[in-house]
Amino acid sequence: MPDVLRADVKLLGALLGTVLRESGGDDLLDDVETLRALTIGAFTHPESTEAIERAEAFVDSLDATRAEELARAFTSYFHLVNLAEENHRVRVLRARAAAADPEHPSTETLPGALAALAAEVGDEEAARRLAALEFRPVFTAHPTEARRRAVANAIRRIGALLAERDDPHTRGAVLAENERALLAEVDILWRTAPLRSEKPSPLDEVRTAMAVFDETLFGAVPDVYRSLDDAIAGEDAGVARPVAPAFVRLGSWIGADRDGNPNVTARITRTAAEIASEHVLLGLERATTRIARTLTLDASTTPPSPALSALREQQRQLAQDLAADIAERSPNEPHRQVMLFAAERIVATRRRDADLAYASAEELRSDLLVVQESLVTAGDRRSAYGELQRLLWQVETFGFHLAELEVRQHSKVHRTALAELRARDADPSAPIDDMTNEVLDVFRTIQHIQRRFGVIAARRYIVSFTQSSEDLANVYRLAQYAAGPGGEVPTLDVIPLFETFDDLQASTRILDEMLELPEVQARLAATGRRVEVMLGYSDSSKDVGPVAATLALYDAQARIAAWAERNDIVLTLFHGRGGALGRGGGPANQAVLAQPPGSVDGRFKLTEQGEVIFARYGNPVIAQRHIDQVASATLLASSPSNVARTSSAAEEFAPMAATMDEASRARFFELVKADGFAAWFAQVTPMEEIGWLALGSRPARRGLSVSSLEDLRAIPWVFAWTQARINLTGWFGLGTALAAVGDEALVRSAYERWPLFRAMIDNVEMSLAKTDDRIARRYLALGDRDDLAGLVLDEMALTRHWVLTATGSSSVLESRPVLRTAVQLRSPYVDALSLLQLRALRSLRAPEDAAAQVATQSPAAPAAPATPAAPDVRRLLLLSVSGVAAGLQNTG
Repeated sequence: MPDVLRADVKLLGALLGTVLRESGGDDLLDDVETLRALTIGAFTHPESTEAIERAEAFVDSLDATRAEELARAFTSYFHLVNLAEENHRVRVLRARAAAADPEHPSTETLPGALAALAAEVGDEEAARRLAALEFRPVFTAHPTEARRRAVANAIRRIGALLAERDDPHTRGAVLAENERALLAEVDILWRTAPLRSEKPSPLDEVRTAMAVFDETLFGAVPDVYRSLDDAIAGEDAGVARPVAPAFVRLGSWIGADRDGNPNVTARITRTAAEIASEHVLLGLERATTRIARTLTLDASTTPPSPALSALREQQRQLAQDLAADIAERSPNEPHRQVMLFAAERIVATRRRDADLAYASAEELRSDLLVVQESLVTAGDRRSAYGELQRLLWQVETFGFHLAELEVRQHSKVHRTALAELRARDADPSAPIDDMTNEVLDVFRTIQHIQRRFGVIAARRYIVSFTQSSEDLANVYRLAQYAAGPGGEVPTLDVIPLFETFDDLQASTRILDEMLELPEVQARLAATGRRVEVMLGYSDSSKDVGPVAATLALYDAQARIAAWAERNDIVLTLFHGRGGALGRGGGPANQAVLAQPPGSVDGRFKLTEQGEVIFARYGNPVIAQRHIDQVASATLLASSPSNVARTSSAAEEFAPMAATMDEASRARFFELVKADGFAAWFAQVTPMEEIGWLALGSRPARRGLSVSSLEDLRAIPWVFAWTQARINLTGWFGLGTALAAVGDEALVRSAYERWPLFRAMIDNVEMSLAKTDDRIARRYLALGDRDDLAGLVLDEMALTRHWVLTATGSSSVLESRPVLRTAVQLRSPYVDALSLLQLRALRSLRAPEDAAAQVATQSPAAPAAPATPAAPDVRRLLLLSVSGVAAGLQNTG
C-alpha cells in the first residue's frame, strides 16, 4: 500500500476508533479490535480451522445489540477505506496527467487513441471517425446501491475534507481544524442510520441521479472535450476553432423503466423528464450568466458583427423593457448584453414563459454561435473559444432534456394489452384492465415529452424479452391505439432486447423480419438507416452460465454486425451490462476492444447500473478518466490492427470456444437444473432476505416465488452469491470448460492472443479473488445438499487451477499486485461481516437449532445469548448485507 494511502487509512481508522470509544465506551472498541484480530489471524493462517472457529465463536457470543454495533463499525470502516482509496486514485490520476508526455500520449486516452488510429488510417480518416464518435452511458436505477443517500452525503463531506489535506497549505492550525472537522463528520457517519426505513420511490431515484449530474457530469464532460481539443490544437489551444466533438449523450431508464416495476407510471415518467430538464436548465442558466458577466468587452475594442447586432434587435423585439434594462446595466458591451438576454431566455424556458422561452436547445446554440463568430471576427478568439465553447459543448451534450428517457416494458405486457384492446374493438362493453390503460398512457406521455422537450428527449422504446418481430410491431400498434383516430402518434424507435440464450440465437431472424415493418422502414428513411439493438448480459448469464453467455453474446454481436452490413444499417449495439462480473461487469474499455469486428464502429452504448453510477461518475476526476478511457477504446475498436487481432483470434480459437461452450453449459445445468436447486439456493444465500433491503423501487421478482428460478431477477441472483462470498455467477463452469479443452499450452496461447478470452479470464480472476473457501463452506453448510455444495466447491477449485494455468501465475492476481493487496487487506474485515451475517442466517434458518445449541454449550465456551428476537436478527442480517456490499465494492 502506498505510504500516503496507508496514512489516510490509518487516520480515518483512528478517527473512527475515537468515535466508537466516545459512543460505546472502551468495551465497544475492544470488541471491534478483538474481532478484527481474530479474522486477520484466521485469514493469515487459512490452513488452521481453529483460527476461524475462534472468530466464529466470538461472534456467536455477542448479544444482539453488540453484534449490530460491530456490523455497523465494520461497515463504517469500509466506507472510509473506500473513500481513502478513491481519494488516492484521484491523486494518482492527477500525478499521471502531470507526468504525461504530450508527444507520446497513452492509447488509453483520446489523444493517444487518435494518434494511434491516424498512424493506421491517416489523419483525414481518423478525423472523420472522431467526428462520428458516440459514447452513450444510460443510467439505470437497478436496486444495487446499498447505501442511504444520507450516508453517501456524509461520505462525500468526509472526502472533501480528506482531499484538503493534500493541499501543501493545509498545515499547522489549518490542519488541526481539518482534523476536528473530519472527526465531527465521522461521528455523523457513525450516528446516521445505515439502512433505509422505506424503499425509495422512482422519483427519489431520479433525484439521486440528478446529484451526480449537478456535482460531476455537467462540468466533467466538457472537461473531457477540452482536454482532447487542447491535445489536438497544441500551441493553438484556446485560440483555434475546436475540433473535439460533443460525443457523449446521456440516457436514462430512471423513472421510465417499467419492466416489472409497477411503481413506474406514466405520471412518474412525465415528472422524471421535468425534473431532469429543470436541472439542466438551471445549469445552463448559471453558466450563461457567469460567462455574460465576464464578457465586459467594449464595442470600441471588440465591435459586434452585423449578425450580433441583428440578434440584439431580435431580442429587443421579444422584450423591450428587459433589453433596455440589460443595456443600461451593460452600456456599450454588446456581447455581454446578448449573453445576459440569453440567460433570461433560459430562465423563461425553465418557468415556461412562452413569450420569451427558447423553443429548443438548438435555438440557444444558434444564439451562442452568433456570439462566438462575432468575437472571432472582432479578434477576441480566446473569449470565443474559452468558456463560451465549454457552454456550447454543454448545450450540444445535454440539450434542454439532460438525458434521453428510454421506456422499457416486457413483451408479455404488450401482448396482453393488445389482446384486450382488440377484444374491445369487437365488443365495446369488454373490460379494459388498469395495466392496459397505463400502457396507453405511456405513449401519451412520450408524446407530451416530445412536444415539450423535442423528439430527442424520449423516442427509444425497449422491448424486454423480444422473441419475434410481432413483439416490436405491437409497440407501434399500441401507440396508434393511444393516439386514437386522427391523433398524433409519437416518434418511436422500438429497440429489441435479446436476453435469453434462445433469443440471442434467433436475433438476426427477428431483425430481418423487423425490417419489413412499415414503421421501421419509415424510421430508417428518417434516421439514415440507423438501428439500435440491445443485448442482455444478466439474464443470458443466469440462463446458461457465465462462460456460455459470454460466448453466445460475442457470437450474437458478430452475426448482428454482419446483418447490419448486409442491410446497409448503421448499427448501435446497446450493452445491458451490470456492475458485477456475473452481469457483464469489469473494465469497460477492455470489453470494448474485445468486441467482434464491425460491432462497435465508433459507437458504444451501455447501461450504468446502481452503485456503478457513483463509482464511475461520482468524482469529477474519475468520471473524466472513465469517459476518456471508454471513448478511446471505442475509437480504437475499429482500427485495422484491432479488427485483425480480434477476427483472427476468433477464427483460430473457434474450436476451443465450441468446446468451452458445450462443457460449461452442461456443468451449469448440472447445478441449476438439479432437483430442489432453487430452494437450496435460497437456503445457502441471503437471497430471500435481500428483498427486505430498501434498495430500490423495483421488486426483486417479476411475480412468482423462489421455486421458479426463471422468475428471479438477475440482480438478486448475483447479489446473493456475492454476499455468500462464492461469486458463483462470475466464474462457474469455466474450470470444467478449460478442463474439457485440456491443452495447457493452447489455453496460455489463447490468453495471450484472444482478446475475448483474456477479458474473460481477467474478470474471473477478480471474481475468484473475492471468493473465500472458508466462508463459502459455512454458507453452503446452511443447506442440506452435500452433493450441490460439493459441486460448487469442486468447480471453484478447478476454475482457480485453470485460471492460474492461463495466466502463468502461482496465485490469483499475482500479476496485479496493487489490486491483490487491496483485496487481501479488505478480506479479513469482510470476513467479520460475513460471520455476523452467518449468525443471523442460522437463526433465521433454524431458530430451534440455535436455541438447542445454547442449552448444550460447553461451560468453557463464551456464554451465548438466547435466540434473539426476529427483529434483531433481521436488522443484523440487513446491516451485514450492506457492510459486505461496501467491503467487496460490488453488489448486483
